[in-house]
Amino acid sequence: MERFALEELKKWKKNPDRKPLVLMGARQVGKTWLMREFGRLFYKNIAYVSFYNNRAMKNLFESDYDINRLISYLSIEVGFTIEKENTLIIFDEIQNAPKAFESLKFFCEEARDYHIMAAGSLLGVALHQGVSYPVGKVDLLNLYPLSFREYLCAVNEKALSDALLTKDFSLIDGFAEKYIYHLKNYYYVGGMPEVVKNFVLHGDYNEVRQIQKNILVQYKGDFGKHAGANELPRINMVWDSIPMQLAKENRKFFFGKMKKGARSSEFEVAIQWLLDSGLAHKVSRVNEPHVPLSAYKDFSAYKLFVLDVGLLCAMSELDAKSIIEGNSLFVEFKGALTEQYVEQELVASTPYTAYYYGSEKATFEQDFLIQKENKVVPIEVKAETNVRSQSLKAFYEKYKPELSVRFSLLPYKQQDWMVNIPLYAVCLL
Repeated sequence: MERFALEELKKWKKNPDRKPLVLMGARQVGKTWLMREFGRLFYKNIAYVSFYNNRAMKNLFESDYDINRLISYLSIEVGFTIEKENTLIIFDEIQNAPKAFESLKFFCEEARDYHIMAAGSLLGVALHQGVSYPVGKVDLLNLYPLSFREYLCAVNEKALSDALLTKDFSLIDGFAEKYIYHLKNYYYVGGMPEVVKNFVLHGDYNEVRQIQKNILVQYKGDFGKHAGANELPRINMVWDSIPMQLAKENRKFFFGKMKKGARSSEFEVAIQWLLDSGLAHKVSRVNEPHVPLSAYKDFSAYKLFVLDVGLLCAMSELDAKSIIEGNSLFVEFKGALTEQYVEQELVASTPYTAYYYGSEKATFEQDFLIQKENKVVPIEVKAETNVRSQSLKAFYEKYKPELSVRFSLLPYKQQDWMVNIPLYAVCLL
């Protein structure tokens, strides 16, 4: 399976100022596989240590951070001598060993010639629970589910994936039907590596759904094992409500939809837990579309998305036929599903932070806003070819942005005030 993050890891390996690298991401997005695959391709040996139920290795870091002692013990653990340039040291599930995580600071300061990577499925949660973060002493890389381009590569359509990079829409739009076919499958399958692998091997939508349900069960299990008893019911309520929240015409997260009279303060910790675990993404509202967008963020209003469009389908119990053939069930939910996909692509395939525009008194909302250099770019998301909507036009007439973008299933088209980009080409933004 091709993961584009390998290119970032190759740059890290070649960087003379390389620090220990921390790979962040939710459970099941492929962190362990990526680290091992990188080691297999570019190193003589891999010194893999998992701190899951490994008390001996956890205790190794409890007394001190003497690098020579640590390397000697790690060499015994893995069964070979760790060589500085030829061995990739992998610390997996490092959230279970806070002292091992803290040791990365000392490897950075005293032994940067060792190549060390670390990952943990709930590392973000652990950091909020008191694990000391070695600020400025590690490199950081986020890993997400497979993007649409990575999915195309996985289903043996690398030529379609590479064609997008040409940005030549006279070429790209000639294959629109194939892109749209694979895009609809991607809505259902999503980008979780185990799910994609199974779909490539068997092409069975029922098997895909069963694996997605298993992943969702594992996530719920993490809630129970790692969240406090007081927060567990709230985390479950927030998580279970996300599909319903996105299905609303106004996708702002309403706490009253979970229980009558609910207040945001009751659920702040629960939402932060989901964000820290990588299972949810927050898109904040801005009340004024000016640079920098972060200065106009409304902390009390936001949308919540899940990490993967396929998992959203599973949570919503949408079947494959609904999506691929477009029956009435999909018609009702297609806006939410398409917006989830676009948000996911913005996170995984572009450098931009997504916001959305609106206010309590606004007569229209804008699906997304991004800041591109010193310009604010409004983005409208349309699920199909029917693109009649007044919100993007109203935004343009009020604020006169230099660039306005609409994503839809229509071919690429440049107009005086707006550019239409096909949904399968969100990565080109």
